Amino acid sequence: MTQTSQPASAFTETPLSRCEFYKSVCGLPAVVDPRTGRITMGAGLIGAVMMPTALAHRVKTNLDIRGVAPLSIIGHPRADMWTFLVRSDIRPIGDPAEVARLWEARVVVIRDGDIALPSPVPDPLMVRTWVSPATSVFRPSGAVVIECAQSITRRAPR
Repeated sequence: MTQTSQPASAFTETPLSRCEFYKSVCGLPAVVDPRTGRITMGAGLIGAVMMPTALAHRVKTNLDIRGVAPLSIIGHPRADMWTFLVRSDIRPIGDPAEVARLWEARVVVIRDGDIALPSPVPDPLMVRTWVSPATSVFRPSGAVVIECAQSITRRAPR
């Protein structure tokens, strides 16, 4: 019996197939730049909280203990940062000391603009990987992610 083999390209992921997965399975408003293969999404109902990897590990552990899952976390290896995709429910922080503490900890809230998503096409300028891949439409509360980061930075020595 002869077995017909599929060409290797039949199983190759493309930016368009990855983008379609992001849209249909994960509910992310993703688009592909046809020139570069970069996949981005506009912030809006979905936002992001970016922070250094060491702090992000602690935030992720705290969220895991609370049962907040699944988390969608993008890694930026060159910058040593992680980005949590979140619901855009973060209210402005009124306490200047809290704002300063988050600023010093390099915590960034992304409410507007584009968020780069991992693409199967290598891009020497934008290395993005999934630390915890997007697998559904669930997004944790951005307010909860910020609260976790605040509680950790409050305990950290200055």
